Amino acid sequence: MASVLIVDDAELFREGLRAAFSQEGFDVVGVAADAMHGIDLARDHEPDLIMLDLLMPGMSGLEIVGTLIKVSPKSRVVLLTASESAEDLLEAVKAGASGYMTKDIPMPRLVSAMHDVLDGGAAVSPAMGGKLFSELRGLLRHNGVSTRARTDLTGRELEVLTLVGAGKTSREIADELFISENTVRNHVRNILDKLGMKSRFEAVNWAHREGLIEVR
Repeated sequence: MASVLIVDDAELFREGLRAAFSQEGFDVVGVAADAMHGIDLARDHEPDLIMLDLLMPGMSGLEIVGTLIKVSPKSRVVLLTASESAEDLLEAVKAGASGYMTKDIPMPRLVSAMHDVLDGGAAVSPAMGGKLFSELRGLLRHNGVSTRARTDLTGRELEVLTLVGAGKTSREIADELFISENTVRNHVRNILDKLGMKSRFEAVNWAHREGLIEVR
């Protein structure tokens, strides 16, 4: 029988979860109304599963995910929340949570998802699944552009971009590199095409973030 700890500051919701999980054959080893009590119970009982509210007075659920895993390493932590924020979802994943479920999910689906988590899987409610893939797609797209651009930009183009980042005009860059002003403009145009960007400012910011150039 899998053991469960429930941490939620809303008494009605907390007790409803206790009753529902008990009815489904789980061993509810404790309930807590705040983060610190939840940490103490996790340390004492080392439950298989911790159902954790995201928004609580004092410390939030996100702030204690790492602590719960530290005091009870075998526990699988699942955030159960009303928040549909993609940022909260990503923070939960980074903190080590095994699931992120919105509170409007039907109980049978929640129970089924928790069995998946206990079997070593992860659980995200349908409302958040699309947001997770959207964020992941954006990260992969950014990394793809970064990797491709690092390879595609020539040494001369990086040199020109560095001077653009230093605030120099096309004329000043041309004089410094002993090339024509028209050649400088062609280099800038090629840089923007390769990066898929629309302005020198955007290209300089990207190159600085990627560590390709230093901006003075």
